[in-house]
Amino acid sequence: MTGESTRERLGILGTGAIALGLARLAGEDADVLVWARSDSSAEAARGDGIRVTTDLAELADRTFVVEAVIEDKEAKAALFNRLNLRDDAILATTTSSLSIEELAAASRRTSRFAGLHVFNPVEKMPLVELVFPADSSADTRARCEALCSALGKTSVEVPDTPGFVVNRLLFPLLFNAVVLMEEYSLAPETVDACMKLGAGHPMGPLRLLDLVGLDVSASIGDQIGVTVPDRVRALIDAGRLGKKSGAGFYEY
Repeated sequence: MTGESTRERLGILGTGAIALGLARLAGEDADVLVWARSDSSAEAARGDGIRVTTDLAELADRTFVVEAVIEDKEAKAALFNRLNLRDDAILATTTSSLSIEELAAASRRTSRFAGLHVFNPVEKMPLVELVFPADSSADTRARCEALCSALGKTSVEVPDTPGFVVNRLLFPLLFNAVVLMEEYSLAPETVDACMKLGAGHPMGPLRLLDLVGLDVSASIGDQIGVTVPDRVRALIDAGRLGKKSGAGFYEY
């Protein structure tokens, strides 16, 4: 970690890009344990030198647990119901679009629940959007801010609205880029070059959609009430989910 070390014993639920990015970042100075759903996922994560378990009971001593599984309210709630955490432990979610108030209620620990929206790639992106339910305690808020600082991140508290701030503003732009590309039969490279060289974006909108994952992007669009372009839906149906699957708007 690039900030001060944390005293929290971290548990991370999941083995996707966000979960493992957090584990690698925090694991430089902290006690980190990652939970994997399957033996194959656990083995892949261990290849990064990360301490992994497939037994949720092993997270019972964790003081701060970060959930980073599939962007689905029911799946997250089901996982919360299987946890047996310390009374003083904080449970945070990395959701990018779901209601923090509703997830907090599902966790049955509303005073010790938070949204901890980090961005991919975790090691490079400096922002964390912090979102708190109404019942969140002062201790929870302070410890979330302290963890972000220890991770070398800038934390900004944002409202519990679909997409929070970044995705609420970003995804209409990304999907509009897809619509424009389709309308004028443009190559993805053309649209991306215009936004990189003309608007100063570090990455073009179509390559960014690939990085986020087209399935995740569609889910965010649905949550914030933005029309997801047919081209995005078609790529998802074809199994072209973006960089993680080896193909999306681009080949990887």
